[in-house]
Amino acid sequence: MHTAKLEPTRIDGTPVVVMSPSRRVLFASAIGTAIEWYDFFLYGLIAPLVFDSLFFPRLSPAAGTIAVFATFAVGFAARLLGGLVFGHFGDRIGRKSTMLCTLVLMGLSTMLIGLLPTYQSIGLAAPVALGVLRFLQGLGLGGESTAACLMTVESCGKRRGLFASVIQAAGPCGIVCASLSALLITRLPEADLMTWGWRIPFVASAILIGMGLYIRLRIEESHAFVVSAAKQRAARVPLVEALTSFKKPIAIVLFVGMAEAAFFYITGIFSLSYATKTLGLPRGMVTQSVLIANVIAMFAMPFFGSLSDHIGRRRMLMIGLAAAAGYMFVFFPLLQRRDMLSVTVAIVLGSGLIHPMMFGPIGSFFPEMFPTRVRFSAMSIGRQVGSVIGGGLAPLIASVLLGWSGGAPVVIGVYFAVLAVMGLLALAACRDTNDTDIAQ
Repeated sequence: MHTAKLEPTRIDGTPVVVMSPSRRVLFASAIGTAIEWYDFFLYGLIAPLVFDSLFFPRLSPAAGTIAVFATFAVGFAARLLGGLVFGHFGDRIGRKSTMLCTLVLMGLSTMLIGLLPTYQSIGLAAPVALGVLRFLQGLGLGGESTAACLMTVESCGKRRGLFASVIQAAGPCGIVCASLSALLITRLPEADLMTWGWRIPFVASAILIGMGLYIRLRIEESHAFVVSAAKQRAARVPLVEALTSFKKPIAIVLFVGMAEAAFFYITGIFSLSYATKTLGLPRGMVTQSVLIANVIAMFAMPFFGSLSDHIGRRRMLMIGLAAAAGYMFVFFPLLQRRDMLSVTVAIVLGSGLIHPMMFGPIGSFFPEMFPTRVRFSAMSIGRQVGSVIGGGLAPLIASVLLGWSGGAPVVIGVYFAVLAVMGLLALAACRDTNDTDIAQ
């Protein structure tokens, strides 16, 4: 006997719109990712403004800035370890449980940063504790930045470029929230900002984490992982198999990710310190420009991700890297004009339009290069090493280069151009991945 499928209805008889499993995964991954990027970037936006005085007061202004960015880089070093640890368990027991763990770890460490005593209260223990919590933040993001992307790509079927880029766009969404928080607290009187104002955005993370956990507990495991597990394809030690069998694609992910991350952290994070400390621009002007750039990036990333479904990930990434390399020599001269329009245009073009050309497509390009049984571990190695070298060290290297050159930012452009050429050569050595069977 054929049984009709009953559609859920409300009490009044009207049908309930039920979100498909793939869209539920997309929504849960995007929400959680936005929260985690809010947590991680909140440090990058607030630290250059106040942390040198609160946690490194005995250093000169230049040394204090370098110390702040060194602590910033600690989070990226931890991302590598987090990618490896969570990558192993993500390949062995699943993506969903990994996403829950990373969300909790990120949220707690962010909240505790907001509760930290400063150097004036507990001395050297303050910057040490700040470094430890930054490390834990990076540990969580190292797993999250891969898990959410894989959950979506492995569950969405066709148009992976578009779906994965929505997850990528959740990053700017989180940064918009962090930028709004930073913008609001910079409106406070200096005394209030330095005593309690800077703490509020960090402590507020506790509310966001509760929301994220509720949403993520209601989704199912990714389709590709379920299929792979049913066929007993799981690698005994995914990291070992990845390193022995997939060296070339890991290297490609590393070099492309390194250039992409360096461009973003120079134009979106280092520029905050350079504009306020070196050029003497108002903090509100710069944070407002970052906010506008990330609002635009939220829409630009899905556009370029969708475009990669049509013209290919490889071609889209090559266009983005070439544009970034040329633009880096325009970016700093625009900032040096020191007017609102030039500063806004500089940051918006870099972080809002050129960076999405790269960041949108890599959400699908990187996972498509590996089979399911080692995908999490293999992608984590390349992506997190690239992020450490290109992203975590970029503000620090840029600060050192600026001091070495006597304040001539053209050396930063040369530094990035070298990274971009390495990324372009890596792309030239691979084929496109649009037609890859993601459930392999």
